Order: sequence, then structure tokens, then C-alpha cells
Amino acid sequence: MPPVGPLSIEERGQPPLVNYTLAMHVSMLVQNIVPQKTLSRIVRAATRWTWRPWKDFLIRRIVRAYRVDMSEAAQPDPHAYPSFNAFFTRALHAGARPLDGAAGAITCPADGRVSQAGRITEGRIVQAKGRTYSVAELLADEAAAATYRDGIFATLYLSPRDYHRVHMPLAGELIETVHVPGRLFSVAPTPVAEIPRLFARNERLVCHFQDEHGPFVLAMVGAMLVSGVTTVWSGPEIPPYARTIRRRDWRDRRIKLAQGAEMGRFEMGSTVIVLFPAGSLDPSLVPERTVRVGQKLGCC
Repeated sequence: MPPVGPLSIEERGQPPLVNYTLAMHVSMLVQNIVPQKTLSRIVRAATRWTWRPWKDFLIRRIVRAYRVDMSEAAQPDPHAYPSFNAFFTRALHAGARPLDGAAGAITCPADGRVSQAGRITEGRIVQAKGRTYSVAELLADEAAAATYRDGIFATLYLSPRDYHRVHMPLAGELIETVHVPGRLFSVAPTPVAEIPRLFARNERLVCHFQDEHGPFVLAMVGAMLVSGVTTVWSGPEIPPYARTIRRRDWRDRRIKLAQGAEMGRFEMGSTVIVLFPAGSLDPSLVPERTVRVGQKLGCC
């Protein structure tokens, strides 16, 4: 006779997801009550500390835990970076991310994984299974949202192992940036699946561009502990954190960026969302697929 022991969850007749669901609710509760921006400020300072034992310790932990491929970096020696943030926003060596040269190709703006991608349906974007939010919420602009009512989108999640610079999916001229205030919920897969309208609630920088085919958007979404956003045309954009919506018109500066050119970077990881008013996406862009800068996402 087999030994008698404690009954498993399944044997007690309880669903195996009970513990997972409880942990998920606890995580969501914590995210709602912790001082998100205070913690992000602390992390920001810690990642800029240049004391060698500290920054080397952090860099080693990330390289080992996430198996970061330093052979792709312009500076492959992890100890050569003056701070953890310098390592995290590292450049790649020339040729590390070749650009798909097909005519009309929309290229991937970031390394990471596909969170969701596809058609915008009557002005709504899929966040996760069973959850959507509106383009108007994301852009904080009803009029601008009308352009993308039946367009296409791709939401790309950057993990700690990824290259954290964001590049242009098409050549374009910068028209406007909109700094939208908000929360700093985690953008990891579980919160994205559970928190309603997460990307429309988090602090973000919405960048409007214009190319020969029309307008397009890159929205750089901040997250808990990882909320720094910098652009090539103005330097640090977030923080400071916004209290009200801040719009900046850039048309008189004539800032034009080539396809594949760097347009900004995340200080720590987060999510970038791209919107186009028309076009088609590669059907293989399913959730969790790994993507890299320069590969073809679709056609405009």
C-alpha cells in the first residue's frame, strides 16, 4: 500500500490555479498601493551610481540571470561601463541589426517580444485576451485617434535582457510629442493580462511622425521601476513625471530621421507601441514571438 500523505490541491478538489490567482491578486494590490514614482526615483539614482563594486555587481547579476549576449555590444566588456544605466542603454556594434530593405517594409523598432499585434478595430487596440483599450486613450487625443481607427498596431515588450534603444520603423519627420501623465504599473505579461487599460493608464511619451505615406506613432510606455525615457532630439523626457498633458510641436525644427535610425531609449525596460493608419502585418507576429530591430513587421 502506498504511504498516506497530505492531499494535493487537485485531490482536495480545488482548482490548480487557486494559488496562482491568489498570488496574482496580491501582486495587483501591491502595485496599486506602493509609491510607484518614489520607488522609480530611488531605482533611477541607484542605477546611476558609479561606485565600481555596486555597478559591477548589478551588471553581473543581469548578464548571468538573463544570459545577455555581450558579443553584440559596441563595448563587450561589462566592467567597462561607468554605471548600470550606461550598460543597460548600451549601443550595439555596427551591423548587429541589419535593416530589412524590402520596398514598403515596416521594420521592427525594438528588440523584445510581441505582446499583441494586429488590426485596430473601430478605434480599439487589443491589450491581452479579453481586454482592449482605445487609441484615443493611448494618444490622449480624440482627433488624432480618428486617423488610426481601422489601422494596424504592434505592442512590443522589452525585458531586462534586451537591447533598450528604439529605432524608426519608417523614415519620418517628427511632428509632435505628447507627454501623458499616469501610473507606473509593471508591463510584464501577467499585469498586462490582468490590469484593465494598462497602457492607457501608465505614464508615456507619444511621438507623432509623418512620412511619405502618412502619419504614424511610436508610444514609449513607462513602467514600475523602469520609467526613464530619452529621445535623440531633446534628451531626457521622463522623468520629470508630468502632472498634466504636455504637448510640444516640433515642425519648425524639421527633425527628420531615417528608417532604422535611433529615435530614443528606455532607461531600464518597458514597452513600445507603434500605430499606422493602414497597412498589413506579418501573420507570424503572434504573442510571445521574439523580434529584433530591423526585421520586417509588415508593409505600409
